[in-house]
Amino acid sequence: MTTHPDDPAGKRAQFRKLHDRIFVMPNVWDAGSARILAPMGFSALATTSAGYAYSAGLQDLARLITREAIIENARAIVAATDLPVSADLQNGFGPAPEDCAETIRQAIAIGLAGGSIEDVTEDAAAPVFEIGLAADRVRAAAEVAKGAGFVLTARADGLLWGQTELADIIARLQAYAEAGADVLFAPGLTDADAIRRVCASVDKPVNVLMGLSGAALRIDELAAAGARRISTGGSLMRAAMGELQRAAAAIRGQGDFSYAARAMPGAAIDALMSDRRGD
Repeated sequence: MTTHPDDPAGKRAQFRKLHDRIFVMPNVWDAGSARILAPMGFSALATTSAGYAYSAGLQDLARLITREAIIENARAIVAATDLPVSADLQNGFGPAPEDCAETIRQAIAIGLAGGSIEDVTEDAAAPVFEIGLAADRVRAAAEVAKGAGFVLTARADGLLWGQTELADIIARLQAYAEAGADVLFAPGLTDADAIRRVCASVDKPVNVLMGLSGAALRIDELAAAGARRISTGGSLMRAAMGELQRAAAAIRGQGDFSYAARAMPGAAIDALMSDRRGD
């Protein structure tokens, strides 16, 4: 199924339907990476705050990345592809429920099909919002999202911030589902048993992050565990940066330029960057 690039409602309906069964949604960090991945057979793309931050020379922290910058990055990606795009919207760019609601309003305005809101504060002393406030933040975002058919993903990020009790993560996901989230996401799950437990404990589709160290499950294994969506976070950007570093190290250390044999030909990249979506 394809949609017209100027049909955001169609893209949102298409994106929502994808969650009926498992699919992979790779994360891109700019319009160029979107154009490289879009023709490869994926059904949707996502943005990555980490990928954007690294490309801008920043750490992946909400306090260092503005809402305006993330929205503009997402706008360029939406314009580069006919596929539905879901955005990594950090923690909603503010502690209040209205901050999250405003972020979703702006995401809808640029044609995004969906987006995620995290429950992290980035305060080392209290790294995640209290569960009641966190659910209120999701509720405010969901009230805006539902009117436009926007697919809202609620993230419980505690596993990335030192929380180890899976029961606590599940309780949060259940609260976020009750608050109106369409998709649930707990980045940091790395084994099939934990993913199966999470999926069995909630009544909404679950997104699983692959590309983290120690997470090497295959699509069929994730499907068997109950996952409905697989994203890659910043891992594709990190893979590209790893190749850059290795190539430069070979040049500097051995005078070796063999990396060029692995590089995409310029003509192939030029063809992908040519905007033929209106043909």
